[in-house]
Amino acid sequence: MSLFDHSSIQIDVLRSRAHNGRWAVVPPDVIPLTAADPDFPVALEIRKAMQDYLESGYLNYGPFSGLDSFKNSVARHYSLRKSCHFDPQDVLAVNSAAMGMYLVARYLLKPGEEAIIFDPVDFLFKKTLDTVGAHAVLCQLPQDGTLDLDALELCITPRTRMISLCNPHNPLGKVYDKATLFNLAQLAEKHGLWVMSDEIWSDILYDGRSYHSYAGVSDYAALHSFTVYGFSKTFGLAGLRIGAVMCKNAPVMQDFIEYSQVNSTIEGVSTLSQVGAEAALDEAWYWAESFVKHLQNNRDLAVRLLQNSGLLAPNNPEGTYVLFPKILNGQSSIDFTQQLLEKAKVAIVPGAERWFGPGADGHVRICFSTSREILEEGLHRILSQLD
Repeated sequence: MSLFDHSSIQIDVLRSRAHNGRWAVVPPDVIPLTAADPDFPVALEIRKAMQDYLESGYLNYGPFSGLDSFKNSVARHYSLRKSCHFDPQDVLAVNSAAMGMYLVARYLLKPGEEAIIFDPVDFLFKKTLDTVGAHAVLCQLPQDGTLDLDALELCITPRTRMISLCNPHNPLGKVYDKATLFNLAQLAEKHGLWVMSDEIWSDILYDGRSYHSYAGVSDYAALHSFTVYGFSKTFGLAGLRIGAVMCKNAPVMQDFIEYSQVNSTIEGVSTLSQVGAEAALDEAWYWAESFVKHLQNNRDLAVRLLQNSGLLAPNNPEGTYVLFPKILNGQSSIDFTQQLLEKAKVAIVPGAERWFGPGADGHVRICFSTSREILEEGLHRILSQLD
């Protein structure tokens, strides 16, 4: 039996534990293709590592910036798989990638300063800026996610301090190559800007693509960027609330760690979560690679079923496990998703401004990190709206 067969999914457990728009919060007859969270149980090695850690009976304070073994694993992962060398001291354990984004924004931005985010993009980018009192300047992306650096430069003002990058891009699925990132770094250097690179999706790549971390493309990028990484998308560890922030600028990183308040224990990360994440990187990569193969098959299935449907025009994501098709029948995103929920019993995410920005209008997001059977049934229910 494959790790990602339909029979491996425990729907009864998901109905009690899978929140954030998924099985635990929808009626029993609804298929949720909503939040980007896998339906599959996590790798056995992750569970065993956490169980072994608990066996001693001790849950003491760990090092404030993170377990040495955790930071070693993250640094090694980036060196092996993301064309970017980080030393363990360049890594800070954080309470989720979302918290990492917030800490970076709070560190770099003063109230009233500006940061550029792309439109559409996950709502956390704007939410983070709003929370720290900074102003989000939107740079429009086409549906394929291609970066137009001339358009980006037009968004820069004397108050601009940071560019926020999502790579691979959620929800458009674009994976930015080394040349694009290098050109972005040159633009950032020209204007003296920092880049916050959200790389939580960087393990989910299709069609044999390789990944280049922004911090690895130039000396300026290395010294003027923060990289945010997480474990929820690749390994299904959202409930552990575990991520990492990395910066190769040693004085800045030391200051950032102090500013993050981990040294005062106001902030900090569960040692048990770090043990699970470390095991994921060190022992469960076979699981992640099999997961990506399964996801690519699901992507291909979804694109094949939706293209030429006359209802939704799908994109073909290069990474992530979400589709972002355009609605073709003229309905708004809110009306379309509400109709699907009521009549087809499928939940998907509307391309509403609150979730992705104004550039998402007329689109929906469909998550495909489930079994082939569940995905196929969900898509057939969506297509039944043609009848």
